[in-house]
This record gives sequence, structure tokens and C-alpha cells, in this order.
Amino acid sequence: MPEFSATPTPTSTSTVAGPRPSPVPPAGAGHEHTVEEYKSGVKPTWCPGCGDFGVLNAVYNSLRNKGYNAEDVVLVSGIGCSSRLPFFSSTYGFHTVHGRTMPIATGIKVANPNLKVLAMGGDGDAFAIGGGHFIHAARRNLDICYVIMDNAIYGLTKGQTSPTSMVGFVTKTTPKGTPDRPVNPLQLAMASGASFVARAFSGKPKELAEMIVQGIDHRGFAVIDAYSPCPTFNKVNTFKFYRDEAQELPKDHDPSVLEQAWARAASVDPLYLGVLYQSESEASFEEHIQAAITGTEADAPRVIQSVLDRYS
Repeated sequence: MPEFSATPTPTSTSTVAGPRPSPVPPAGAGHEHTVEEYKSGVKPTWCPGCGDFGVLNAVYNSLRNKGYNAEDVVLVSGIGCSSRLPFFSSTYGFHTVHGRTMPIATGIKVANPNLKVLAMGGDGDAFAIGGGHFIHAARRNLDICYVIMDNAIYGLTKGQTSPTSMVGFVTKTTPKGTPDRPVNPLQLAMASGASFVARAFSGKPKELAEMIVQGIDHRGFAVIDAYSPCPTFNKVNTFKFYRDEAQELPKDHDPSVLEQAWARAASVDPLYLGVLYQSESEASFEEHIQAAITGTEADAPRVIQSVLDRYS
């Protein structure tokens, strides 16, 4: 069992939780998992028609596909509508402060590399207040899959432009349209050193689930920018918009060629879906850490005492 987390009491306001009881009790070892086992019983609080429902469904199915036990998985999120996702899963969950998804996820993964860590959040949490952490997570090549629910709007605060909103996007706080150019999440990830960069659409949850499995299986930092429409505050980037504008990568696309991935990430007509870039040649951050470790766990008391003696 993971050692970093404790289940909150019924009156606790702690953001560290889980694993929460699943409505369906798990069977014995070696059984075939079902989607129901990964549901916490907490009803999602998103608006009807929110794209995040498709992402949640894809997460459930990816965990089922991998055959993970709920207690072996940690979902880490920041702040925002999409960051509520860990509450709806029976896995361990950590609902952090705004923009701090990656520092928390990094600590969990380094402390216990055997845990399967998935980072979840929105475009504002990832690329605005969390932008600096995103860049450093990518350059370290953390062995973490980061699923970003990109709706090009701040939904939780009732509709302001986000880092991925297009120039001219009109909101209550930008009545004449925003003058800011949008961040290209895929190019930012590649430029920062991410070794797996993909784009998905929550309107295709089956394909998204398969992509999350690929991201989990990848040894290194896997970034999945998932278009996840907000029907309440974004009337431009809708499900119809992405069905019309997005299409799968050409069959001859080679994800090992960075230049090709860069060019297709820049395309706006069409918007390409799929794994644009993947490199298996880089060691992960955790592998570098493990390579630097000397001794065994049995040596820990002696090492700690030597440190205390030195500075006491």
C-alpha cells in the first residue's frame, strides 16, 4: 500500500484522499477488472454535456485495460473544473493547489516509483500558473502521463480567456476580443523535452483511452492534450467544431521524426489527432535517480544517523 497518503476522516478537508470505496467490491487476484471498480461513487459535478465526461470514461477504461488495482494508481490534479476528476475515481487522489500538479506528482513518483501516477488538469492549470512546472517536468522526462483537458476557457471562474484561447476570443473580461496569441501545447511540450506528445478529443473516448494506455506504457513524460469542449462558456470550440476541424494523423506519419511532428502540431487546418511525437532513446528522470542510489534500504538508519551526528 502507498505510504504517502491517509484516508481523510468524514469531516476532514484534506486534499489527499483514497483509495475510496468502489461501488463494486474487487474480486480476487488475477480477475478481470471492470470499469465499475474504478468509480468512487461520487457523482461528477460537471455541467451537462461537458467534454470532461468523455475523458473520465477514457481514464476508467485505460485503467481497466491495464488491469491495475485501484490502490496502485494515483491521480494528481490542480484546480479547475477538470481537476475535480480524482474525486470520481476509487484510486488514490491528490487535489493540489492551482498550478502545482507536477511538483506533487513528481514527489509521489520519486518516493514510490512502483505507483502508476497520472496527472490530470486543464489548460489554464497546465500552461498558465503551472506553465513553469510543466516545462521542467518535460525537460526532466518524468515517467508520468499528463492528460490535459483543453477547453480554451476558464470554466470554474465563469468564462475568461485561457492560454489556449484564440486571438479575438470574446469573453466577459475581453469584450473586444483577447489580443493574446494562444500557446501551442504540443510544440511547447516538444520544445521543453517531452518524449511522448499526443493530441486527442474527448468526443472520441475509445481512441482517447487507447492513447492514455500508450502514454502510461511510455517510459518518460507523456503529454496528451485532449480537446474537451465546455458547452457552458465556450460557444466556439464546440463538439461540432472539433468534429469538423480535427482529423487523424496521416497513416505515413512517423512519430520518431521531430521535424514532422513539429510541422503537424502547427497545423490548424486540419487539427491533427494522434501521437505526433515519441522518442524511446531518453532515460526517464526516475531512472537517473535510481542509477545514483548506492546501498540498500537496510543502510538507511546508519546514513540518517551519520547525517544527524554531522549537524548536531
